[in-house]
Amino acid sequence: MADKVHHPSSLPELQALMSSTTYVAVDFFADWCPPCKQIAPIWTKLAEQHTVPGQLAFAKVNVDHAQDVARAYRVTAMPTFMFFKEGKQVAVHGQAMIQGADPRAIMAAAEKLNGLAKKRAAEA
Repeated sequence: MADKVHHPSSLPELQALMSSTTYVAVDFFADWCPPCKQIAPIWTKLAEQHTVPGQLAFAKVNVDHAQDVARAYRVTAMPTFMFFKEGKQVAVHGQAMIQGADPRAIMAAAEKLNGLAKKRAAEA
């Protein structure tokens, strides 16, 4: 199966993804971060299960390679997960972001966004 996770390497690339997709879930990570490596296969699996073309996309941003993105979203801890609707950061289950490799919180957020994306796709 093709990789469903987008890998924007600059702020314009991430903004292009956000302008073409209603909901975007972003994993900000670093190669040197052990918890990032630990959560990576879970993120890939969530993307495979929950992506809805045009409605919900999953992205991974390497903060060392895309420093403009890390600065723009004030990412200081790895991993940090953020969620966007129509390009604006939104809270999912009351959390504006999830810091740290918390599989339960990340899975719950992905499921919630998938439900919203499917509902929106059905209305379209």
